[in-house]
Amino acid sequence: MDKPVCLIDTASDGKLCVQRSALQVLEQIQQPVVVVAVVGLYRTGKSYLMNRLAGKQTGFALGSTIESKTKGIWMWCVPHPTKPGTTLVLLDTEGLGDVDKGDSKHDTNIFCLAVLLSSTLVYNSRGTIDNRAVEELQYVTELTECIKVKSPDEDVDDSNEFVKFFPSFIWAVRDFTLERKIDGKDATENDYLEFALKLKHGTSKKVMEYNLPRECIQKFFPSRTCFTFPFPTAPENVSRLERLDPADLSTEFLEVTGRFCKFVFDKSEVKKLKDGYTVTGRVLGHLANTYVDTIASGAVPCLENAVIAMALIENQAAVKEGLEVYQSGMEKLKKSFPLELKEVSSEHQRLSGMATQTFMTRSFRDTDGKQLKSLEEKVNELFNGYLCQNEQASKKRCEDLLSSLSATMNEKLKQGIYAKSGGYELFCKDLEDIVKKYNSQTNKEVKAEAVLEVFLKQKSVDSKAILQADKKLTEKEKKINEEKEKALLLEQEIKAKEEEQLQLVEKMEAERQSNEERMRQMKEKMDEEIRLQREEAERAMDSKLREQTALMEKGFKEKADRMSQEMEEFKRQSAEAESNRAREFAELLEKSNKRHEESMAMMMKQHSEQMRALQQQKSASSSDGCCIL
Repeated sequence: MDKPVCLIDTASDGKLCVQRSALQVLEQIQQPVVVVAVVGLYRTGKSYLMNRLAGKQTGFALGSTIESKTKGIWMWCVPHPTKPGTTLVLLDTEGLGDVDKGDSKHDTNIFCLAVLLSSTLVYNSRGTIDNRAVEELQYVTELTECIKVKSPDEDVDDSNEFVKFFPSFIWAVRDFTLERKIDGKDATENDYLEFALKLKHGTSKKVMEYNLPRECIQKFFPSRTCFTFPFPTAPENVSRLERLDPADLSTEFLEVTGRFCKFVFDKSEVKKLKDGYTVTGRVLGHLANTYVDTIASGAVPCLENAVIAMALIENQAAVKEGLEVYQSGMEKLKKSFPLELKEVSSEHQRLSGMATQTFMTRSFRDTDGKQLKSLEEKVNELFNGYLCQNEQASKKRCEDLLSSLSATMNEKLKQGIYAKSGGYELFCKDLEDIVKKYNSQTNKEVKAEAVLEVFLKQKSVDSKAILQADKKLTEKEKKINEEKEKALLLEQEIKAKEEEQLQLVEKMEAERQSNEERMRQMKEKMDEEIRLQREEAERAMDSKLREQTALMEKGFKEKADRMSQEMEEFKRQSAEAESNRAREFAELLEKSNKRHEESMAMMMKQHSEQMRALQQQKSASSSDGCCIL
């Protein structure tokens, strides 16, 4: 994108809405995205910081009046400067605290959307992180009411789960002029942030109000850092920046701004959903749509519901993408039809594996295996279609070859060359030559025997007429030749059925190998998802341990003890979730294996029936005295 576009705006009825043009941009981004959102009071220079993160001097609108310039949430997608293969999505949000808005919930909704959509949340403020600054970040205390993890219908506090899904938090302090000293010693920016967020003992209502946002920041954003700008960036200065040439800006200004950009890039990770699923631009667009529609309806955004909705969309798209991979490859192979069945089966196995891998890469939470089953069935349906097309191509080639080889014989039939004494012997010799030449040229054709069977049956009509008209032969000789012809036709019919049998066995082997590959990929997917789920739980537990340690150090023993109970419950839930996921995968593997076994059983039944028919035909030919073969 060469410039930002509006992602979320306010409709005429006052409700938030997603802009279609922005969704179209996100739809094209197949890469993982790092999403950096900036929030803060209006007229504090947020947009300028976002322009610098985009590597541009201009882009997001900068204001020079007391009015908020940015409305809604604006988006700018650029290649990530330090993470190859990823896209940096910058979200510049409407300034908080604008008195002209009227709707008290509007700011809270904007703040919630920034939290839900970003992987890094930059909170921009000016001066110092004091009680007033913390009070201005009151929106963080409303998150428990505005965001739910599991069910929006249940009145339960699931905010302990926020730590799993919330973005990393950067507090950017503009116009910072204080010395960073704590108890007379030099302190880092992060030391300063932790000192400012330190919970204070007290019982008065006022002190408890100060504690609430501090406690929420510590609880919800365990990954938090601070960055201070030791130079003036007041609105009257910031408003001139987009008009200045970079050469006219002070060295210190450029250096610190560059350090801030590097700081953000280093701290920002790829956006992920529950269970570690990586978010692409396309998925981010779906998320934005889901959350905004939920808020516009008056409901509370639910992370679990959003993931379920996303899983359905992505898994259906994953099936389509997998089929496209399979079909594209088979269409290329189709240009070479007819081919040996082994070649078609081999390519089917390879492409079927690729289709499954494509599905596995994009899909997530296909817990009942419904979409994987859909892919499997559609691939097999396509495979059967390509087998039929290969057979038709083989049939046509064989028929064309026989037509060419028998042209001379047909001409002789027209001229009556066989309609004379000794004509039958000549006819049989010519027919034998045709069959020999045909067999030498069609030994790898899948329909060779079947087409030859039809051809010989057609020629048997001419053969009988010529045999009966041949005066050179006695009645006894004619009878013997008739039996020979019957035996030959029966032999060819058996060959055609044996050809079908071999092809069925080949198809069964292809299905067996495809199933083995599918099982292998499913096992890999299961191991990877459980690993991500475990890592997610471990990160959350680590943050809770750090929070508990900090509480103990600061003398909040009662809070620390309550956290011990929370952590035990959290460990129990995490273990249960992992156990449930493993059980779901085991059931999924069992279902897939069962489908495979049922499919194989049907083919085995077909195989057995064909074998019985063959044996009966062979037995009949022997009992009829056709041992002359």
